[in-house]
Amino acid sequence: MTQDYKRVALIGLGLIASSMAHAMRRADLGTDIVGTARSAETRDIAREIGLCDKVVDTAAEAVKDADLVVLAVPVGAMSGVAAEIGPHLRPGTTVTDVGSVKRAVIDAVAPHLPEGVHFIPGHPLAGTEHSGPRSGFAELFDNRFCLLVPEGTQDPVALEKLQHFWLALGANVETMEPDHHDLVLAVTSHAPHLIAYTMVGVADDLRRVTDSEVIKFSAAGFRDFTRIAASDPTMWRDVFLNNKAATLEILGRFTEELFALQRAIRTEDGDHLHDYFTRTRAIRRGIIEAGQDTDAPDFGRSGSKPSPTTKE
Repeated sequence: MTQDYKRVALIGLGLIASSMAHAMRRADLGTDIVGTARSAETRDIAREIGLCDKVVDTAAEAVKDADLVVLAVPVGAMSGVAAEIGPHLRPGTTVTDVGSVKRAVIDAVAPHLPEGVHFIPGHPLAGTEHSGPRSGFAELFDNRFCLLVPEGTQDPVALEKLQHFWLALGANVETMEPDHHDLVLAVTSHAPHLIAYTMVGVADDLRRVTDSEVIKFSAAGFRDFTRIAASDPTMWRDVFLNNKAATLEILGRFTEELFALQRAIRTEDGDHLHDYFTRTRAIRRGIIEAGQDTDAPDFGRSGSKPSPTTKE
């Protein structure tokens, strides 16, 4: 399969970037993959496992002659990386990212990019609780959605090329407005992650339940909370700080719903509980019908491969 990008620079070599490298090779794109990471240890691992065609020490060096630059770093690091690479980008290059927040990324990155560079923020809705260059696998994006946010993009050809790229990696592609993206992700990812962190923290605080009991007798629900709560702490700190308004709005709604359920349990209102759980069950069926999970036991994540989930 041919590809529009002869050289792709991956800035950051964690789960998403490493999976992109594997997926590019699986698709036989014939792309020259250059990677870098802030940590020397990460760069050494990437070289050891042959993750990229070339691993370099700086982002400035990585983007030299690149047709596509992928910023796969925490949201809080985007501005610094963009400032470093800006002077080294050639006209016609497309810069994208894989961050879970879009408005903050646009504000952080766009001012540092020179005229003639196409900035098309992106967000592949795929991930696992694992991180680092060894965690990637080619199938991560298969049948998952990648949302592109072409706000201000003047070149439709650049957008079309990036759409084709993600399709080649196995993803479904849709475009979205940045503020709406941030609200959608607050509902589907950010607030659920915060709730998972809270539940695991609550279990740790309940001294009447010992640590060994929490581990030994974990039912599937709590087990899934711990999987989510094992996600990269730096990434999620930056997500919440950079999508504050939308996350707080959804958490406010969540609190209202939680109070209503507390009242139903206290007053033994079984009809309210049954109706509520019936509505939420229908949402789960819709996710399965959309092909975004399976109805297999163990939350659809059995097997030896890392567990794909909606990210970031």
